[in-house]
Amino acid sequence: MTTLPILETARLKLRPYSQDDIEELLPLIGTREVAATTMRIAHPYTEQDARGFLALTKEPGKIWLAVTLRSDGRQIGGIGLRVEEQHQHAELGYWLGVPYWGQGYATEASREMLRFGFEDLGMHRIFATHFKHNAVSGRILKKLGMRHEGCQREHLRKWDQFVDSELYGLLRHEWEARE
Repeated sequence: MTTLPILETARLKLRPYSQDDIEELLPLIGTREVAATTMRIAHPYTEQDARGFLALTKEPGKIWLAVTLRSDGRQIGGIGLRVEEQHQHAELGYWLGVPYWGQGYATEASREMLRFGFEDLGMHRIFATHFKHNAVSGRILKKLGMRHEGCQREHLRKWDQFVDSELYGLLRHEWEARE
């Protein structure tokens, strides 16, 4: 896939990032609360980090989109799929700025990314992980119909501490059989 998609839900527009997003991105992604829930977001998060991230969004197999409100175009977070075409699977990842937590946006955006991954990209499996201490992400993944597949004990290192990583997955036939 060379062109990144623009996806829409009832409340959200998921669109490719641009250099113009950096100013709005920094205060959202730069909080310690956001970084504490993700593996790949640094804290403090600098403009250099943002520019490096935008360069990554252009790499093959990576579909990273800004999550914006349809009502006013305001950026509220990010979502992506890391696609492994050889294995027909993708890893789902997402984050939201703290002011947008608890409003169903992560579930709504993730549901659309699952649809895109299974229906448009033809993935066989989509999986996601979350730190064990981030139980909210576990609830989101369950709402999406993902199955808990196990805990990788002290699998990752975040801020000089080893943390457990909870693994969830969904197969295409499970997505197709949902109500």
